[in-house]
Amino acid sequence: MEKTPATLELILKYFSDFSENQLRQFEQLGPLFREWNEKINVISRKDIDSLYEKHVLHSLSIAAAFDFVAGTEIMDLGTGGGFPGIPLAIFFPEVKFHLVDSIAKKLKVVEAIAEEKGLTNVTTQHIRAEEIKTRKFDFVVSRAVAPIKELWKWSKPLLRNKVQGTSMRKGSPVPGLICLKGGDLSVEIQESRTRPKIMEISEIFSESFFKEKYLLYIHQ
Repeated sequence: MEKTPATLELILKYFSDFSENQLRQFEQLGPLFREWNEKINVISRKDIDSLYEKHVLHSLSIAAAFDFVAGTEIMDLGTGGGFPGIPLAIFFPEVKFHLVDSIAKKLKVVEAIAEEKGLTNVTTQHIRAEEIKTRKFDFVVSRAVAPIKELWKWSKPLLRNKVQGTSMRKGSPVPGLICLKGGDLSVEIQESRTRPKIMEISEIFSESFFKEKYLLYIHQ
């Protein structure tokens, strides 16, 4: 399989041990998103050429910090075009990802790409997170959807009391919110009245895009 710097090589710079199927799935994300973005705009025009850095690799910063074992159930809150859920679903094929968004046309793109790539571990739901009453998850993931205070308010009722065998590379987590954020978060954190564990993504990935990008973990 041909590998180009803009696609697989950027991912393989930091991760390895993928199956041939996973490599194909990652490689084909670019053409698929470009095709669908012409029909339904889910990624800004200026970002589509840097999809692998700004969207795929950014999403995989969660995989650099967390190990999710088979059967773990994760909700992607406000998934938009499928980030971080789609890249994580490829990375963790035995983990169940439920991608939620309040905008139906975005989920149409997510559903089409998941089906095209054979991602049987992805489900979707056109709903606001606060309207979900009958399901529980091990984790909620989200990427720059809303202030931390709101994300935690929506996520907390959806979390189980105990994680189903999931492990973090540094320490053992309890159910919680894992969110990707950028910039000065001091006011957001203060207003949220939470005490998140904060990881600098620039310590994981060397590309300049990841400066002042953070991964936050807030638990019960």
